[in-house]
Amino acid sequence: MRLRTALFLTVVVLVVIGGGIYVAVTQFGDHLPTPLGRGCEVRTSSGTVKLNADQMANAATIAAVGIRRDLPDRAIVVALAAALQESELENLTGGDRDSVGLFQQRPSQGWGTPEEIQDPRYSAGKFYSALVRVKDWKKLRVTEAAQRVQRSAYPEAYEKWSDESTVLVEALAGQATSAVTCTRIGEPTQRGPAAALALGTGLRLDWGEVSTVPSADVVGLIVPATDLRVGWQYAHWLVAHSSEKSVERVRFGNQEWSADRGAWRQVDSVNAAGERVVAEVYPS
Repeated sequence: MRLRTALFLTVVVLVVIGGGIYVAVTQFGDHLPTPLGRGCEVRTSSGTVKLNADQMANAATIAAVGIRRDLPDRAIVVALAAALQESELENLTGGDRDSVGLFQQRPSQGWGTPEEIQDPRYSAGKFYSALVRVKDWKKLRVTEAAQRVQRSAYPEAYEKWSDESTVLVEALAGQATSAVTCTRIGEPTQRGPAAALALGTGLRLDWGEVSTVPSADVVGLIVPATDLRVGWQYAHWLVAHSSEKSVERVRFGNQEWSADRGAWRQVDSVNAAGERVVAEVYPS
């Protein structure tokens, strides 16, 4: 009797676990959600996307490269959909045959050296360069435009990422406010002036010659913003890269994000006009 009871309970547990996995897969598709309180979340009026810290940083870099090239938001949607399908926004060191990187580009197909393709800025730039050469790419569906560049064996696969890519672009292109949130995980990799210097270097690598000035009040930097949309582009980029760049706090207008809290909140600020973004790194 005890043996039968134990077997029965074992079966029940396995059914419950299997049912939970089934629900998770059917509800979230190919992209399971990041556990609550960890990683990053992007929330706009179009929906919510959850990513880990590396995925979020890579998405922000892809968007920054497109914005820097003065490409329309549609190009960034296509690029993010391609990267989500090819690597789930992870900078892979390998793949099918000699494929590497976010877009799984192949050195043997003329995309560059493995080392070059492993650089997210380089690989994103190569994708955009190929995309704008596609005839009438702006009129194509996301999956068709991405396929013209990627030449995948699964040409319709990119379309399933269209909605997630749209949410990411609304935030990273500055259409939405206070839309990117990340929660601190572990100890910062750098602190003090060294962290501020590394942050400025990373910002310029993605955005070009951005004019930054040291902050007189905290250890960090100030990024001038010509308007609200540009300000939110920088603010969201800073939050997206907060884990790798040791960013503790970001302020823009009357909104402030902190890594410990993992959310934006309204604060009193003399910067209500939105003329600058202030990034604070962890002190020494």
